[in-house]
Amino acid sequence: MSTTQANGIEVFYETFGDPTDPTLLLVNGLGTQAIGQDQEYCEALAALGLHVIRYDNRDVGLSTHVDSDVGDVMESFATALGGGEVDAPYTLSDMAADGIGLLDSLDIGAAHILGSSMGGMIVQTMAIEHPGRVLSLTSVMSTTGEPEYGTPDPECLAGLATLMVPAGDRAQRIEAGVQLQKLIGTKGVWDEGWTRQRVAAAVDRAYDPDGVARQMTAILASGSRAEGLSELSLPTVVLHGDADPLVNISGGERTAELVPGAELRVMPGMGHDLPPAYWDRLVAAVADLSQKVAR
Repeated sequence: MSTTQANGIEVFYETFGDPTDPTLLLVNGLGTQAIGQDQEYCEALAALGLHVIRYDNRDVGLSTHVDSDVGDVMESFATALGGGEVDAPYTLSDMAADGIGLLDSLDIGAAHILGSSMGGMIVQTMAIEHPGRVLSLTSVMSTTGEPEYGTPDPECLAGLATLMVPAGDRAQRIEAGVQLQKLIGTKGVWDEGWTRQRVAAAVDRAYDPDGVARQMTAILASGSRAEGLSELSLPTVVLHGDADPLVNISGGERTAELVPGAELRVMPGMGHDLPPAYWDRLVAAVADLSQKVAR
């Protein structure tokens, strides 16, 4: 476990595997900490012959938390849907630069990158804005920033808003997180005990609803990546569950449509989470991409 200076902030990170192997940078979704990339999952990826890095985005976990008022997030959401400009303390470009800065601090020239949900948006931005630093792109349950794609079910959007409202005590914070995961997660394999344990670990490690709100505002302020995605030239795979209620599968379909040569892999029955039952499919996708780059 380590911290380093990256892009002007302190970033917490952990590594798995041999540092002389090609690097795979894992980027988390909204409000999700590094520990959301489970150790067993990271070790399975490292077993492919990859040096795996998981880290806390700014405003979550043990990385720098920004001291800035975020305003009314739902009002910003309505503004973004209407095509208006949203003011934000930072954008996805800043968060992408954080990840690139982490690579800089570790003297890593280029890496495979994999991001889930908001993390998918961040790795798309990395590939667009820092193309020389990216070996391959894996975008999971994410979207392009175009408001007509990847739209959430209204119930899920309301549930997501609970992450940005402080809950009273530890038990209430854990329960709110569990109920959100139940709402958006994969119904066929949802495990309340496993989920509750993970939520409790995240609550105990760091709890900052305002930080989650700032991350959401960064998404809303960053706009469409459609043009940049259409100009990419790198091995790309897009994975998306066909039962995702938070980021509709149209977000993944559109991402794969825009990136030249991208492969879309639909995950039957998967919601907006990464349950262990699906880890082998994600690992296989990364293996295939890394082999393409190695050839």
